[in-house]
Amino acid sequence: CAPAAAGLSGARPTCRARSRPFLGKGAQDNPKRPRIVKALAHIDFGADAHEVAQQLIGVTVLVDGVGGAIVETEAYDRTDPASHAFPGPTLRNAVMFGPPGRSYVYRSYGIHWCLNFVCREEGHGAGVLIRAIEPTQGLARMRERRGVEDERLLCAGPGRVGQALGIDGSLGGHRLDRAPFRLLAPDRNGIELLVGPRIGISKAMDVPWRFGLKGSRYLSKPFPTVRR
Repeated sequence: CAPAAAGLSGARPTCRARSRPFLGKGAQDNPKRPRIVKALAHIDFGADAHEVAQQLIGVTVLVDGVGGAIVETEAYDRTDPASHAFPGPTLRNAVMFGPPGRSYVYRSYGIHWCLNFVCREEGHGAGVLIRAIEPTQGLARMRERRGVEDERLLCAGPGRVGQALGIDGSLGGHRLDRAPFRLLAPDRNGIELLVGPRIGISKAMDVPWRFGLKGSRYLSKPFPTVRR
């Protein structure tokens, strides 16, 4: 069984990777929300961010034919103080409050473009950060963009992902089921998840909404060892 994320108060083990913990006021305020299923690797982008983040592990993402298998993600919700959506809609984060199944792109520290996928129903404000990818297609292009040879360093971190895939602000708000994006479903057999706290944030630092592919050599950073 793969571990699942818990709510903002901590983690609890479960065999249901898509369990829906209580996230605080507003996170589950629409019990009749539609299941917004896109033709995108069989993922329901209308689901909660921590669910989508887990489903995305193993999915291949391509941008103009360049990309690979997603091996690390982080979830963010409007009830989460670490999320761009937490203050409410602004000019910068408007895409997060738009339709699900679209790209939300922002520049980190004014340097690195980061790729996120919008989820939940329109108006909610949630997304998943693509933290690391195992490069499988277009490696020569990635190496040219990144200026490094080691394939383990091409997409190990959200800034590296953005640079290797050629992400920039012009791709913000694009539908993920249309060019230049392409998402391909993985073989779910054998996918085991790692779960831990998110990286590089100063709020809600203990929330276990970082997910990774167990055994992957392409993670941005190791996950904490769970002591039993």
